[in-house]
Parts: sequence; C-alpha cells; structure tokens
Amino acid sequence: MSGLKKTVIRAGLETLYFSGAHALMQPFVGGIGAIVTLHHVRPPRPDAFQPNQLLEVTPRFLERVVRKLRRQPIDLVSLDEMYRRLVEGDFKRRFVCVTIDDGYRDTLQFAYPILKAHEVPFAVYVPTSFPDRIGELWWLAIEAVVARNQRIVLLIDDQERGFECATVEDKHHVFDQLYKWVRSFRTEDELRRVVRDLSVRYQVDIAAFCEELCMSWEELSRLAADPLVTIGAHTVNHVMLAKTPERQARAEMAMSRSVIEASLGLRPDHLSYPVGDPTSAGPREFRLAAELGFKTAVTTRPGVLFPEHGGHLMALPRISLNGEHQQSRYVRVLLSGAATAMWNGFRRVDAA
Repeated sequence: MSGLKKTVIRAGLETLYFSGAHALMQPFVGGIGAIVTLHHVRPPRPDAFQPNQLLEVTPRFLERVVRKLRRQPIDLVSLDEMYRRLVEGDFKRRFVCVTIDDGYRDTLQFAYPILKAHEVPFAVYVPTSFPDRIGELWWLAIEAVVARNQRIVLLIDDQERGFECATVEDKHHVFDQLYKWVRSFRTEDELRRVVRDLSVRYQVDIAAFCEELCMSWEELSRLAADPLVTIGAHTVNHVMLAKTPERQARAEMAMSRSVIEASLGLRPDHLSYPVGDPTSAGPREFRLAAELGFKTAVTTRPGVLFPEHGGHLMALPRISLNGEHQQSRYVRVLLSGAATAMWNGFRRVDAA
C-alpha cells in the first residue's frame, strides 16, 4: 500500500473517531454484524523493509481487540452460526465472526492461544497447496527479490528495464511498481510465470515459503480438532479466480474442498476467495460457489453485514484488521460501519 493511501486511510479513521461521527452514524450504517479477517498474527519484525506488513498484526493487538469485543454487547460467533442468523433473520444482537486466511503457522502459535483463552470461535481458510508444500506465495517472492538486491532487471514489453533498490525508500517504490504490474496481468498464469522467472533469476526459492510459514496437515489437524475452529476452503493454489477460465475456477474451489476432506476428515461448507477484491472474485465466482453448494463465501470487499446479505451469501464483505493501522480506535470505527459506508457510497450490498 502506497504511503499516500495509508495516510489518507489513517486520516479518515482518525477524523471519524475523534469527531464522534462513527458513533452517530452506527445506528444507521452499523448493520447486524461483521466478519473480520486476519492473515498473520505474530510478534513485530525488526526489518525496515516490510511491504506486506498490512497482512500481519501482533498478538498484543489481537488480544486488545478480543478483550474489547468481549466487553461489548456483541456475540462472537462461528461461520455456521452467522449463516443461521442470516438465513433465519435472527438479528436480535449484533455479532462478529473472526476469520483467518491462508493457514500460516503463526495462526497456531499465536492467534489460537488468544482466541482459545477467550473462547472465540474462528475460521481458518486453507489453500491446500500450502500444506502440500507446493504453493507459490508470489507476493513474498517479490518482496524477497527486492529485499535482497540493490538493483534488479526485468523484461517488460520485450524491453529490459532496470530498477534501483539500494535504499529502503527505493525498495518500497520498486515493490509497489512490481506488485501493481503483475496484478494488472489479464491471467493468473502470466502472473505466475513472471514471478517464477524473477525468482529463478535472483535465486529466491518460492517453495521454501510454504515450509517456513504455513501449517502442515498434521498441524491443521490439531487445530481442526477444537470445536471452536472451522476449516474453510481457499482454493488449491490461491489463485485470483476471476483471472482463470471458468472450468479451472470451478476445479480450484471443488478440489480444495475435496483435498481438505481427504486430509482432515471434514468437508468445508465455507469458502474464501483468494485476494477477494472485485478483480479477483465477481458474479461468475459467486455463481460457481453457489453451484458447488457452499453455505457462505467471503470476499475482501470492505463492509459490515446487513439483513440483505442473507440473499447474497456468496458475496459477503469483511473488515480487515490491517497491520499498518493497529489501533483499537480504528477497529471501533470500522465495526461501526461508518468508514465502509462512506467507502461504499452508502451502498449496503456490493455483489456486482
């Protein structure tokens, strides 16, 4: 995320909080509940260059958030209970559902003990290639290439282009450029090919990230044994489904569920679309998830839940707990619905 964008978001959250506007708006835009999403939960790292920091929060921050939620008149519920309430129209109390994407090992090491201690149900969405140790965490590969080199050269539009990345400021600039470039590709295959070539050229082992960072099937099995934990599907290869042919997108969803069932003995009823923004999951993907029989499917489109979402269970929004904005007051603003209402132009459902 660019420095300007971070500054604008932070300024907006601060304004809504200190003006008290979030509290005034909540009765009108707060909805019936929210799904919050996390990725990494781990102690802060000392590295000066952390372009993916938005994907990680500290255990201390998570503890503060959970404690504050437990003191509020809010139910902390599982995905199945959220589904029941949406289908049955049971909106007597607001609720929050906690979800964690990707199945990183720090979920077991740091997030689980906190959530267990406070009896908080939560879901973990697993891309099955990660515990199978064949996944490609391409965003980390780009980070590693930029972090380890002072200059990199890429073939772009059949021309070699050099990027200077000697300083931390340069590295952030280059990472942002490369990330936006690969995300602009029309197909997932093209993105993967470019990142693989880049990794080979600069001796970054993409496969090593799975072994280092992601839970094994044995670790996932231990986690899944707790009734507090729901295991959800997150495709096989963590692909941006909208950038794949329909047959492949369907197979990614269906095979993810089948592999989890074969490995853990449970069949996931809930799905998370990788990346999850409108460029990664749209009406076609929502239709496929429904045809495959999932109860719910979550995006990363920002928003709280309204009764109308009972008719759009394959396109549920979430509130991201962003590692670059680890303030309890920001969580309060986000759960009030005020910030996301303004972001969405006060549109309650975004399923297009």
